[in-house]
This record gives sequence, structure tokens and C-alpha cells, in this order.
Amino acid sequence: MTGRNILVLDEGTTSTRAMLYTPDGVRVATAQRELTQHYPRPGWVEQDATQIWEHSLACAQEMVVRAGGADRIAAIGITNQRETVVAWDRRSGRPLARAIVWQDRRTADRCDRLRADGHEALIQARTGLVIDPYFSATKMRWLIDHEPALAAAGEALAFGTVESWLVWNLTGGLHISDASNASRTQLMALDGAGWDADLCALFDLPRRALPDIVDNAGDFGATRPDLLGGAIPIRGLAGDQQAAAIGQGCLTRGEAKATLGTGAFILTPVGEEPPRSHHRLLGTILCP
Repeated sequence: MTGRNILVLDEGTTSTRAMLYTPDGVRVATAQRELTQHYPRPGWVEQDATQIWEHSLACAQEMVVRAGGADRIAAIGITNQRETVVAWDRRSGRPLARAIVWQDRRTADRCDRLRADGHEALIQARTGLVIDPYFSATKMRWLIDHEPALAAAGEALAFGTVESWLVWNLTGGLHISDASNASRTQLMALDGAGWDADLCALFDLPRRALPDIVDNAGDFGATRPDLLGGAIPIRGLAGDQQAAAIGQGCLTRGEAKATLGTGAFILTPVGEEPPRSHHRLLGTILCP
């Protein structure tokens, strides 16, 4: 990797960025594009998944030019706003509806029913998360129930959080989600390696529509050569708050980091044993 840069895509809530780093972590350049937020009703927050992709690609292309070409980039890492749900058609690769953003509260009534029916103890024990519209599972179910295009897609329906959507487009069809993002959907058990069958059944979601879960670091294919002027390996994926903890070296039990952005987020590592809170604190995957 000597002499070659690292390209980072940082897809946030209000904007998306691409950044170029030297191998020793010095930032060389940044490109940024603002994202449009849609508020069709009180408590609803949506984004155009096509805009997310096109703006992210434009930023990446700018950084590739700055680097001197695709062959000057060793690898790509992706970090992203978490919990936001994208639904698309595997055949066309096109979104079937606007993305529902993590801030969206439209599934509050469904969450209330799940809680009233006594499901929160199971969900928290399995996932480390409490029942809340914040997380992805009820967003996915809402899209199936209210967007006819999803039902019409049948087995071609694909769900993913934002990193899944970006990897799908960058590679031309690889459908994966890293564990840090998957653990925020309420569909992955913290002590498991895949989607939890009981949770998929509880939220009435088709397993076939979900991506394969992978580690944060690995070989995640390469970009289509026509996008960035060459095939660039994708080597890292992480939700934005986990990426912040990793980037700040916050990996030891007892340490903590706080990030102030669109929201305020405090993370503290607790080791390899899944955390069990009696005070509604959230447990999640930092990095497997």
C-alpha cells in the first residue's frame, strides 16, 4: 500500500462526503454534497436513495481524480448513517420507495403494540435494543405494508441500510451488511452470526430480502471499473458511531467517546460479552 491512498466514503444524514487519506492517516482532500431531507408528515423523515448514491459517487469520483487515478487508491472504506432503510428491486437496482431515515417516527403505534404484547423483553435480550421506531425492523415492515411497489417486487425485493445500498451500487450487485450496521436493525442477535429467525418472524419480514452479514474488515469485492476508472477493493464497513469509536481508538473497556452531530451519541466498549442493561441502555456491536 506504500504510496497509495485510502478512499473513505462517509454517508451522513445531512450530507455525504468522500475523503482521501495517506496510509498513515493524514487527510489529503475532501469532497462533500448536501442531501435533501423530505418531511411529508409530522414525524416523518425521508431521503431519496438515488440522490444518496449519485452524490456519494460524485464525491468519490472527485477524490479519485485528486489521487491521480484509481490505481493510486489502495482500498475503500465506507461509514454511514445507521438504521436508515432502503428498499430496492434486485432486477433493476432501482429504489422502490424513498429511504426512511433513522429519525423517522411513523412506526410509533406499531412499536407501542409490540411493547403492549410483551415482546420488549425478548427483543432487548436478543438484540440489546429496546422497542423504538428508531431502529430498522419496523421501518421495513411499514414499507411492505404501505408501498405497493415492494409487494409487486416479490422475491426481487432487497432491503438494506445505507452501506448495503452503496456496496450494491459500487460493486454491481453484492448484497451485504456489516455487523455494526446489522446490529442496529433489531433483527440480529448480539450472540449470533446472522439474522435471527424468531425476530424476522416477529416483525414479519422475509429473510430472503435481507443482505448477508459480514465483518467490518474483509474483502467486500471491488468497484465496477466504469464508475471510478478502475476496480478499487472495498475493505472496510462500519456504522458512523462505531467508526467514530474505532477512529478515536476507543476500544478498551472503561473508555468512552461522545460524538455531537445531527444527534449526540455516547459509546463505551464493554468487552466481548453481550451487555444486559436494566436501565434501557442500548447494546450494539462495535466491531466483531
